[in-house]
Amino acid sequence: MLHARRMAFVGSGVMGEAMIKGLLTQNLTTADCIVASDPWQERLEFIQATYGVSVTSDNAAAVRGADIVVMSIKPQSLPKVGKDLHSKIHPDALVLSILAGTRIVTLQNKLFHDRIVRAMPNTPAQLGKGMTVWTATSQVAGDQLRFTEAILGAMGEQLQVEEESFLDMATGLSGSGPGFVMLLIEAMIDAGVHMGFSRRDAEKMVLQTIEGSVALMRASGKHSAELKNQVTSPGGTTAAGLYELEKASIRATISDAIFAAYRRSQELGAMSEKRDAG
Repeated sequence: MLHARRMAFVGSGVMGEAMIKGLLTQNLTTADCIVASDPWQERLEFIQATYGVSVTSDNAAAVRGADIVVMSIKPQSLPKVGKDLHSKIHPDALVLSILAGTRIVTLQNKLFHDRIVRAMPNTPAQLGKGMTVWTATSQVAGDQLRFTEAILGAMGEQLQVEEESFLDMATGLSGSGPGFVMLLIEAMIDAGVHMGFSRRDAEKMVLQTIEGSVALMRASGKHSAELKNQVTSPGGTTAAGLYELEKASIRATISDAIFAAYRRSQELGAMSEKRDAG
């Protein structure tokens, strides 16, 4: 689908690399169609040596003639990079941004460009197991929507939403979600060590338990509550543990954490717009 489409990656960090790797691994494009920019020479040398793509430290040169421009810089770098790219991207090109908390209107003003997709991926995208939620402006053409699905699908699952407000919600649920899951994993491993397992054995048990639980839910198609009930015998060990979790308001705590991340994403977006207006 993407063959012969020239792609520019502005920013070659972890997520930019994950996208390049996914696209090449899945044969969605070829290395000669990709150019990556980054301010760090060592990073450029690594990207070029690992993936065989063209590299440059000049952002304007990277986007020249590009059909698709992926903005994968850190949000705080946008003011400087925006100056480099203002009016430099071809009007018909697709801009795909993965800048956390940076709203479409900010990107439009900084880049002087309208064909924009804003996406919120998460860190498992590094392994092709990510979850990315995205939305597009009305100026994005039909074939560009399909390009977006292919690019983001190379990192895992992707979901298009109609309203940009869902991106802040996705930030709280799936974007920040890996951090919450890692805390749960850490707590379970620590409990195993406290009971007497070695840390290595506890980690093996916990990771397989979580991976297996997810696989079981996917394969069975059953609701999580039904699967939970299957392992919860009356008066049994799981019932005793679940009682303690419910007594500690685990559901409300997890919900509060997700809503806190959601609200923070809204705040960061508002701050970004305020800086842009200033």
